[in-house]
Amino acid sequence: MVDNRYATALVIGSVLSLLATVYLSVAVGTQHWYQYRSPPGNHEASNASELREDFINGEFDEKAYSDTLFRLNGTLGLWWRCVQAPGQSHWFKEPDPKMVTQCVSFTLPQQFLPKYKEPGNHNTGEDLIRTYLWRCQFLLPLVSLAFVILSGLIGVCACLCRSITPTLGVGVLHLLAGLCSLGTVCCFLAGMDLLHRVSVLPDGVDGSLGWSLYLALISSPLEMMAAALFLWAARSHRQNYTRMTAYRVA
Repeated sequence: MVDNRYATALVIGSVLSLLATVYLSVAVGTQHWYQYRSPPGNHEASNASELREDFINGEFDEKAYSDTLFRLNGTLGLWWRCVQAPGQSHWFKEPDPKMVTQCVSFTLPQQFLPKYKEPGNHNTGEDLIRTYLWRCQFLLPLVSLAFVILSGLIGVCACLCRSITPTLGVGVLHLLAGLCSLGTVCCFLAGMDLLHRVSVLPDGVDGSLGWSLYLALISSPLEMMAAALFLWAARSHRQNYTRMTAYRVA
């Protein structure tokens, strides 16, 4: 039998774990980790359509897509990069063209491409710090989700076996998942800071953190709180079971 206190802790921990998983999954799948706000006249420039076409259909180049993000109200995520540009216009120039958001995903090989000390210039040598920060920022959330899924499978097995002992492993996995989620945010912020040091923003362009990053940031303490509840329930139940066994022997 499991004491009501432990059962309550397990239920609350499971709810926190579910919320953290949903938040992190949404964050990984959306592009609003970092967003740029360019002056109103930029999207009306004559080359805005050309920039958009190169962004969508051109060759993958960090310098090229970064400049487009700067100038066309771009947003950047772990797997997506998006820009806002005027939609397909008619033969006349509309006074207030409708803005259309168009996104391009990072392919798996592109995630592993090296970053250079001067973006786009292969002759400047590889920037190892930015390269590995970029790789970590998309690998760590996948590892975090894998830990949570594995802990869920262990939890199901524990329920089938009617044992609370495996909850200790569930707590440890959630703690590791929380650290991976936090590491994802730290790697992304450090990578963006290094990018802005080597790529100067155009005049009037501002950058800010997006809501996707905050979702990932919130998921980390949720996973750690779930881990604390699982670890407390497993440890307290074990101590109580040990005392009850000693009492029966005596």
